[in-house]
Amino acid sequence: MIGIVLPTYNEAGNLPTLIEGLRELDAEIIVVDDGSSDGTEAIAREAGATVLQRGAKLGLASAYVYGMGIAIERGFDPIIQMDADLSHRPCDVPAMVAAAERADLVLGSRWIDGGGIENWETSREMLSKFGSGYARTLLGLPYSDLTGGFKAWRAQTLADIELPSIRSEGYAFQVETTFRAHRRNAQVTEVPIVFADRLSGTSKMSWGIAIEAAWVVPMLRWRGT
Repeated sequence: MIGIVLPTYNEAGNLPTLIEGLRELDAEIIVVDDGSSDGTEAIAREAGATVLQRGAKLGLASAYVYGMGIAIERGFDPIIQMDADLSHRPCDVPAMVAAAERADLVLGSRWIDGGGIENWETSREMLSKFGSGYARTLLGLPYSDLTGGFKAWRAQTLADIELPSIRSEGYAFQVETTFRAHRRNAQVTEVPIVFADRLSGTSKMSWGIAIEAAWVVPMLRWRGT
């Protein structure tokens, strides 16, 4: 059975639409909520999702680590990680699940043929492309989109990368998990997705997270993690 991990913080405006869009899949939705004050938890439970309530805003990466660890324990395979703000479209999930039948890790890619973005400022597009190019060059990775958070994992591959030992956040977390899988000879493929900037709520991304990635990536190369 498919497991879908959705970290949330005040996503009441987006979650009903997202869960409805995922309903056609034979999937268990795991919502990792960081103490939302807008009713996100109640909406998720009412929609039939499993809710893991952490009670405070502890960070996106740690939410993924926690939720994906639970998904592994419960035997879900593949395991999808995606944002809850509708920037990752439910309609792209079936193609990622299909690709996971022949790959260990599927990256939802904005920067390959068929992929794209919507509602982005030019500066943000340039930052994302630069981040992927920077990581690709320093780490010797052949993938086009290294900073995206829309992925489909085979459960064993996810277990093999030792999630609890990861401490990076944001872009760096996305790069590090893919790098670890690549270093363990996982079969990694990319499928095109369209990434639409959120229309409801506030973005969790910050320049601080982008700056963190700039120094974490060279450390990954040095450690060879």
